[in-house]
Amino acid sequence: MTGETDVLIIGAGASGAAVAWRLANAGVEVTCLDLGGWVRPEEMITGDDDWEVKRLAQWHPNPNVRQRPEDYPINQANSPIRPLMFNGVGGSTIMWSCHAPRFHPSDFRVRSLDGVADDWPLTYDDLVPYYELNDRMMGVAGVAGDPANPPRDARQTPPVPPGTGGERLARAFDQLHWHWWPADTMINTQPYGEGRGACNGCGPCELACPHRAKGSVDVTYWPQALRAGAKLVTGANVFEITVDGSGRATGARYYDDSGAEERIAAASVVVAANGIGTPRLLLLSKSTAHPNGLANSSGLVGRNLMHHPIATATGIFDERIDGHRGITACSIFSQEFYETDPARDFVRGYMLQAVRGHGPLLTALGSWAHPGLAWGADHHSQFAEVFGRAVSLAICGEDMPAESNRVTLDPDLRDRHGVPAPALNYRVDENARRQLDHGIASARKVLMAAGARSIHVKDLMPDAGFHLLGTARMGEDPRRSVVDRWGRAHDVPNLFIVDGSVFVTCAALNPTPTIQALALRTAGHIIETRRAAN
Repeated sequence: MTGETDVLIIGAGASGAAVAWRLANAGVEVTCLDLGGWVRPEEMITGDDDWEVKRLAQWHPNPNVRQRPEDYPINQANSPIRPLMFNGVGGSTIMWSCHAPRFHPSDFRVRSLDGVADDWPLTYDDLVPYYELNDRMMGVAGVAGDPANPPRDARQTPPVPPGTGGERLARAFDQLHWHWWPADTMINTQPYGEGRGACNGCGPCELACPHRAKGSVDVTYWPQALRAGAKLVTGANVFEITVDGSGRATGARYYDDSGAEERIAAASVVVAANGIGTPRLLLLSKSTAHPNGLANSSGLVGRNLMHHPIATATGIFDERIDGHRGITACSIFSQEFYETDPARDFVRGYMLQAVRGHGPLLTALGSWAHPGLAWGADHHSQFAEVFGRAVSLAICGEDMPAESNRVTLDPDLRDRHGVPAPALNYRVDENARRQLDHGIASARKVLMAAGARSIHVKDLMPDAGFHLLGTARMGEDPRRSVVDRWGRAHDVPNLFIVDGSVFVTCAALNPTPTIQALALRTAGHIIETRRAAN
């Protein structure tokens, strides 16, 4: 062994950072391994004139396009939704839009309430203290009083200004007598936290933030975790969680940046590698004790992959809205159609989220929001009619778990160290399709009421795989789940999973605050278990 630690964490993103912070502050010896490294200030491109070009290439959210050295390839041929993720300190929070809603209480009781999927082995109330703790660590901009959600503590900073487009949509929602509310956003609208300034509304929020206003865990959890004694090893490509003869986890094997094999021993292992990376690692970690992959006696590792199928409707207005100025996806949202309604032809529901316009390059080329412009003599006049005049509504539907939607190991594709890469097998089911169709019709009504002169629809966004959930699901029955209500693997008592893999259902909204709340809860359980043992 070339290293030893008490608790080994694999993955330095949203959940891994939260666990590292809480364990280290409790005096636990913690080492975290991550494929990537720190995003250095000189790498941040938000101030570059050509940032939109780089956003489509070396800073694309899809690792198959981006192809940084720390990215592993993913076979996405059998999925209409392409995977989006980032390897490095901060994980995908480096490239996220920072929308921070919470699950509804109903989201944990889908089987009981609606007769589909399964109930979670915990409740909304179980997570409330961890949601609140995470809000304080990350910093949330927002306002209390949303009638569609349970009460929560005052936010750390005021809400993000909705902008002209958001104000128009809010008036339209009011005209239709539909719910809307300012989005909860993990972006500082005032200075908050250590060395973190306020957002200046520059726009390219899906990139590293030079003002540290964005709540990415490299600037929230990690500085405090490191001061508390946590160790962080970057450039570590973990390819196996090792076990002893009884099947207990003993540590990990990984390749460093040079390709040399390293080993680290650990008393406990916490996996936080996202809904694709975690099942990949578990399936790679076969042994005599775990012939089908680590913690996979149920056969469910990699199965029940859930995305959030997303459609968009974009309104073009006569007057300038300047939606390219400001935070992309965090203006206002509506949960008017969130819960199951027996009058509709689908179960569960969807969220409508206001999304601002794009910069000049994406306006010209076309994007998820609207079609591209014709090149030639009329290009500039068309550009003038569209640029700064667009606002979109994204329809975020709730995916249902299905064992046929899964992550497997590709028989041929390999990463740069020769480790088998993951493959996706996924389709959008009929229930989700009906949700999106209903949501498109609803979005049209809002945009028409707002005064849009034309509306453009994309019935499914292919680049929308930023929520990777369900592939190592939580439950009480070891035959029907991979981990228990604390994130502990049924098959391996000293192995924990804390990322979106453990989700039983995915709700119809962004999962990061719930992922982090679950991770903090699991960390607390590890601490209490250790105390009881001593």
